[in-house]
Amino acid sequence: MSTTTRPSAGVRLIRKVSSTRTFAKIAPHVIPVMDRTVHRLTKGKVLPSARMLPGVILTARGARSGSPRVTPLACMPEREKGTWILIGSNFGRPGHPAWTANLLAHPEASINWEGKDIPVRARLLAGEERAEVWRQALDFWPPYATYQQRIEREIRLFRIERR
Repeated sequence: MSTTTRPSAGVRLIRKVSSTRTFAKIAPHVIPVMDRTVHRLTKGKVLPSARMLPGVILTARGARSGSPRVTPLACMPEREKGTWILIGSNFGRPGHPAWTANLLAHPEASINWEGKDIPVRARLLAGEERAEVWRQALDFWPPYATYQQRIEREIRLFRIERR
């Protein structure tokens, strides 16, 4: 969402709530379970959290186990490039989310985007490229700034490209 367009009252409320520590404690235990269940029951047609932010279902091999790990994630689509940005915010909690370690160990993965399975390759962003994408991410979803302020680690950003 552009900073020049004033978001609706509902979006402003969601941003405010999602920036709270209480949300960071509860959401990681509720939102992914709800997303996985509804996505499976609707055969990939519905992803509840995508009502707030665009979302994908990431399937990546576990960093240590090599077993498939299915994770619903918010994403920032880059429609003009045909890519997606995944943001390892972990709701502003201290550790990196497990899915980021999985992508670092096994960058070849797949996503389900708008009901379609797409083979992808993940690339961790660094340097100026990361800085530019981070600025775009803050414009897209300002609560990421609150998440970053709460933690000492740098939030990982990945660009997901079709294979």
